Amino acid sequence: MEKILIVSSIKGYLSVAVHEKLCELEYEVIDVNYDVDELNGMKEDIAAYIVYIDEQMISDKSGLAFIKDSVAMNNTDLFLIGDEDELKMAGEMIPDVIVSHKFERPINVKDVTQIVDKTIKSNIKRTKKTILVVDDSGAMLWNVKGWLEDKYQVILANSGAMAIKYLALNKPDLILLDYEMPIVDGRQVLEMIRAESDFADIPVIFLTSKSDRESVLKVMSLKPEGYLLKTMEPKEIIDKIDDFFEKLREKEILSKL
Repeated sequence: MEKILIVSSIKGYLSVAVHEKLCELEYEVIDVNYDVDELNGMKEDIAAYIVYIDEQMISDKSGLAFIKDSVAMNNTDLFLIGDEDELKMAGEMIPDVIVSHKFERPINVKDVTQIVDKTIKSNIKRTKKTILVVDDSGAMLWNVKGWLEDKYQVILANSGAMAIKYLALNKPDLILLDYEMPIVDGRQVLEMIRAESDFADIPVIFLTSKSDRESVLKVMSLKPEGYLLKTMEPKEIIDKIDDFFEKLREKEILSKL
């Protein structure tokens, strides 16, 4: 069950109505004040903030600043409710790029909850990254899929040619590419990827079974985003991929602020 925080200075009729309607849609809804300590105690696993803007919240600023940072760092949906002037003043603190939707009072509760519901569900789908795994070993492909599929959408390709065919119509968030394959090896596949403008910017991490210095230098000379040894423990591979996406997300956030 996805968790939504409704943040407001006072618990009014409209916030209660929105709360009840979202509960009917099977969300866990919690009403909180804009106090930073209270917000900080509930920041984990938040799908969305619905914030009722008022003069008191704008003059204090600390609550809005906390919410802005939390939304930016955790890719959380943010919905603002207020009159024209309140939304304008809130916009001076919170950039539009991290606001999912603004509702100008007076609001229609049904419209608000429908937009919130649709946006959250869309964001859940959007945040599951797609990884294309390319390896000539069927066993390795299925092993990697088993390790990653709880967190990621995993697509399998057992040859460089199959990978290029997939990329002609799709753009994954990451490619895990076996360095040593028959016919078309990892080097050639990476060269083909970088040669096509439509998918030249897709990050590539090599999979390799060789850990000696010469082999590693040969792999890294092609300037991938990194490499993973097939001999690593599954948890270590998962952690490395999680860390890659975390750093990528932080870079994207910094570019927006």
